[in-house]
Amino acid sequence: MRYIETTDFALQLRTRKGNRMKSLPSLNRRDLVSWAGGTLAAAAIPAVAAAPSAEAQGAPAASASPFNVRNFGATGDGKTLDSPAINRAIEAAGAAGGGTVYFPAGVYASYSIRLKSHITLYLDQGATILAESTPHEGLTSGGYDAAEPQGPWEPFQDYGHNHWHNSLIWGEGLHDFAILGQGLIWGKGLSRGWDGEKERPLSGKPGVGNKAIALKNCYNVTLRDFSILEGGWFGILATGVDNLTIDNLIIDTIRDGMDIDCCKNVRVSNCTVNSPWDDGICPKSSYALGYARITENVTIVNCMVTGDYQIGSVIDGTWKKFPPEQKVSRNGRIKFGTESNGGFRNIAVSNCVFDSCHGFALESEDGAICEDITVTNLSMRGCVSSPFFIRLGSRMRGPKAAKMGYIRRLLISNISSSGAGQLPSIFSGVPGYAIEDVKISGVYLHQIGGAGAELAALDPPEKEKEYPDPGMFGAIPASGIFFRHLLNLEVSNVEIATESPDARPAFWLKDVDGADFFRIRVPRASSAFDLKNVKDFRVFGSQFVADASANSIESRTI
Repeated sequence: MRYIETTDFALQLRTRKGNRMKSLPSLNRRDLVSWAGGTLAAAAIPAVAAAPSAEAQGAPAASASPFNVRNFGATGDGKTLDSPAINRAIEAAGAAGGGTVYFPAGVYASYSIRLKSHITLYLDQGATILAESTPHEGLTSGGYDAAEPQGPWEPFQDYGHNHWHNSLIWGEGLHDFAILGQGLIWGKGLSRGWDGEKERPLSGKPGVGNKAIALKNCYNVTLRDFSILEGGWFGILATGVDNLTIDNLIIDTIRDGMDIDCCKNVRVSNCTVNSPWDDGICPKSSYALGYARITENVTIVNCMVTGDYQIGSVIDGTWKKFPPEQKVSRNGRIKFGTESNGGFRNIAVSNCVFDSCHGFALESEDGAICEDITVTNLSMRGCVSSPFFIRLGSRMRGPKAAKMGYIRRLLISNISSSGAGQLPSIFSGVPGYAIEDVKISGVYLHQIGGAGAELAALDPPEKEKEYPDPGMFGAIPASGIFFRHLLNLEVSNVEIATESPDARPAFWLKDVDGADFFRIRVPRASSAFDLKNVKDFRVFGSQFVADASANSIESRTI
């Protein structure tokens, strides 16, 4: 039984010339958008301009598969519930030792789809897996699979991180499987990701779906070429998934695009994520497995993240920005955290674009070990918050015996950031726990500026245990970078620029042991440094900043 009707475009649409009916596969994506209507800026057919051809990705072989979902009773008409037939096809492929479960063009309304080892789901062009709707109060029977029980560690992370089975597509304890093809996964009927979505049911209600794709304790997994529209709580949640490849996806969603939690050997590449109200690409290291597990050996390359576009307009290629009067948080960033019980190790983020969103964040809040991390070749425009937010905090949301974490050996290089807001980049530990071994080089940071002398006089509160976010300290007394509680800092070939005159110093340092600055450029109308309790400081080789050095500085402006 259906509770929220899907649009009739899934079945058939009239062409603009006359009243002749056309089937779904023959429509282009903008025809689909214009006929579908509703509140979405886009409809259901993905646009991946640079995606490999279907022939190159093996579509002919997939279409010849004996595990075509139509052969098992799926209709693809957008109204009939097709998940029973889809699961029969998956069971048959699994029983045969593996194979490709093929989705030809059509709209497949579904509740939970249960993956198996040694199978591939192949979504051909024009194929959409549509999350079926449920009533706000949930269902007394049927619907999505029930959320599995968690252990006593459930309070250590949010609801979405604790459950996998109550998802549109899920797998646990599996290996050697993939989801491929240029089709679409549309989480239209999933639960609300936040309180602003009153038209959707609450997560946790019986029979209600929570996420588009959820994977737990798996290995040898590939997700490639498809798109996700409105992915629910998360578009992708991968927890304890090793040897994971995520490539060439477009994710256009309301909450996180993808969460990579407690995973090892992960390759994220060539992805575009638009997530205006939450994070785009978000590695985590939670306690959801019942123990702390480090997320490590991760590369994130050639990706774009943004929070500036109406939901659906990235997938359909229209790229419609939100109107200026609409209040949107524009998150959309790459963030490591906030859940951080295990840590992040051996991480490389490179060749990525940040467009009108929050900046890069690395957070150790719950005892995380963060080390050997490189961030390079980023292009950032219009960061609405700090271009970089590096936070070692002591929230300690986890077992009582957990020890304080650390951040060390962090290299940031070849960065261009323009048009960022008034908040500068922030590197902040807490008293007694310093961020260690930070090297920043080849960086241009352009901010809007405009702060007065009253902001330059601030000394922000520590807030050691509060939820980490760039705005947590309030206004910041630096126009470029704020450094507090660091050990062994090296900054070279860095320029700070402001659009409007700014009374704050370019760099603000407090409780920093070992600070070496070489070839820096700063706005000439204000001071370069405000130093408080700084040891082994040196600045040299800069055109408009005089060379200076000191073994110990209690308070000094340069």
